[in-house]
Amino acid sequence: MSELLLIRHGETTWSASRRHTSYTDLELTPDGERQSQALAVALAGRRFVRVLSSPRQRATRTAHLAGLTVDATDPDLAEWNYGAYEGRTTVDIHEENPRWNIWTDGCPDGESPAEVGARLDRVLDRVAPLLEKGSVALVGHAHSLRVLGARWIGLPPSAGGLLRLDTATVSVLGHEHGRRVILRWNQPAPQSAATGPDQAARH
Repeated sequence: MSELLLIRHGETTWSASRRHTSYTDLELTPDGERQSQALAVALAGRRFVRVLSSPRQRATRTAHLAGLTVDATDPDLAEWNYGAYEGRTTVDIHEENPRWNIWTDGCPDGESPAEVGARLDRVLDRVAPLLEKGSVALVGHAHSLRVLGARWIGLPPSAGGLLRLDTATVSVLGHEHGRRVILRWNQPAPQSAATGPDQAARH
């Protein structure tokens, strides 16, 4: 059966320090490079009819190190636009706005949950016909892929808040009895534990 694989990029300096990173185009850290190389083990033997990536270098570099050939970059796979909260941590934001929750409030001067959900729906609409031919891989970011996972199973974008996603992990979406399901979620690469656990998903 065809599957849809979601691959979160390896560690960056901002993911390691839990800073929200969307349009800032950061490189992988040395640990992030090792994590991404380890993903090649998890993906060994898989064949994809299409590999799509966020245009950010942390995603395309992860795909390359994982042994994937990116067929195209898709702006709709970019991370949630954090607007005025770019580069800040949730702890820092809560000092001035204790009730803020990205999953319900979105970001000032950035995107709302509905806007992020709409563009990830577009990704799924484009990918669905490809799955009739084989498996597809999407390389992207924590919040956007969490929204995509929620939308795959018919939940609102806010439900992505229930799907923690660490750096350099593989999640697998598929079908059971004709229904869309999550087959596996947030699986680390076999060797990535050596670089230490990532806490960036705890926004």
